[in-house]
Amino acid sequence: MERQTSVSFICQRCSMPVRLDDTILNPNEHTLAELSLPIYPATESDLGSGAGSFDKVVPPVRWTESCGSNPAAGGGADSTGFTVLSDPGVTPSGHLSHKVKMAATLFDMLSTSTEVDHPMCEECTDLVTDGLEEELVTVRKEAALYREFVQKLRREPPADDGEAALDAELAKLATEEQQLLGELRTLKQEEQQLQHELEQQDKEKERLEQEEEQFWREFCTYRKQLIVADEDYRSLSNRLDYTTRQLEKLKKTNVFNATFHIWHSGHFGTINNFRLGRLPSVPVDWWEINAAWGQTALLLTALARKIGLQFSKYKIVPFGNHSYVQVLADGRELPLYGAGGFKFIWNPKFDAAMVAFLECLQELQEKIESGDAKFRLPYRVSKGKIEDPQAGTAYSVKIQLNSEEHWTKALKYMLTNLKWGIAWVCADSTLGELAPPEPGEQT
Repeated sequence: MERQTSVSFICQRCSMPVRLDDTILNPNEHTLAELSLPIYPATESDLGSGAGSFDKVVPPVRWTESCGSNPAAGGGADSTGFTVLSDPGVTPSGHLSHKVKMAATLFDMLSTSTEVDHPMCEECTDLVTDGLEEELVTVRKEAALYREFVQKLRREPPADDGEAALDAELAKLATEEQQLLGELRTLKQEEQQLQHELEQQDKEKERLEQEEEQFWREFCTYRKQLIVADEDYRSLSNRLDYTTRQLEKLKKTNVFNATFHIWHSGHFGTINNFRLGRLPSVPVDWWEINAAWGQTALLLTALARKIGLQFSKYKIVPFGNHSYVQVLADGRELPLYGAGGFKFIWNPKFDAAMVAFLECLQELQEKIESGDAKFRLPYRVSKGKIEDPQAGTAYSVKIQLNSEEHWTKALKYMLTNLKWGIAWVCADSTLGELAPPEPGEQT
């Protein structure tokens, strides 16, 4: 069985058990009368209150030293580890003993008269006493200040117009108050208006921010397009400059001389390095002669087209090494190429084609000389022969009944006339652009 300690009360501040002195439990009538008097002076509201009523009854309790509850002991467990037990002085009917009742009455009277609840242990009492002493010192200082202020007011002479001045000042302050209230209402209205304007400005700000973002997007897009366009412009400008330089270069270039290079190689006249003619000591291959005739036919056709000349009897058809001359009257084709052999073994159509070609060259000569009286080709062309006016000799372009030397010389004179024709055409600035080739012509 656990050891129990019998106590009657607990401290109202720290809840620790309080053991009362026996002298406190036996007060006399004079002590009770003094304790029943209020500490502060009584007011009219306190006259009707009963002095013997109990506003607060502190029941006696008993604590155990065990940490757990003991249901068999007849009490309940507390968080402090003590168990409340019934007092041995309590009768079965529930009335308090005389000593405990007197102590409860005493503590109740003390608690009613002061702001401190009783009973208290010695340590808590010391703490409360120290606090009250500090408060007493503060109150005494305030009382001294009040007394000093009252004495100061008593020493000052009373002002005659003090009340009137105060009334006037009060009226002025009231007027100012009304004015300030009016200003306050006005400022509140302005605040509401400004708040509304602020909301509108916020919306406008959001709209402008969206427009700014859209603007920068479009700016970046247009900037990119501008850069690309600028690059294209620079590229086109460079190409234009290059094309202009090439055009100026081509304008200064003799197209016919660049395309048809007429020169000589010993006794042979050459066109684009193809020899036109044949000698016993230099048997030129017929494929080279045929290629030279093809270049010559193309050159005569280009010159005639340049000056706007249409041949009256023939049409020259450049066709490489198989070029031919077409008779306009009956549509016959005279080949401007040979297959080999000479004199007795020969195709007479080749001679006819060369004579027809020479007649076309004669028409070109007449067209040039009729347009410019001061210009004359170096060799005269007439009836299938080409004549040197200075030497007074003429050479036929036919192979039949002709020597290879004379045939080669006639072809050389013919190429010389064509070279002079190129020089005249390129020097005459009144001529138009080169006309397009006719259908069926091949270069």
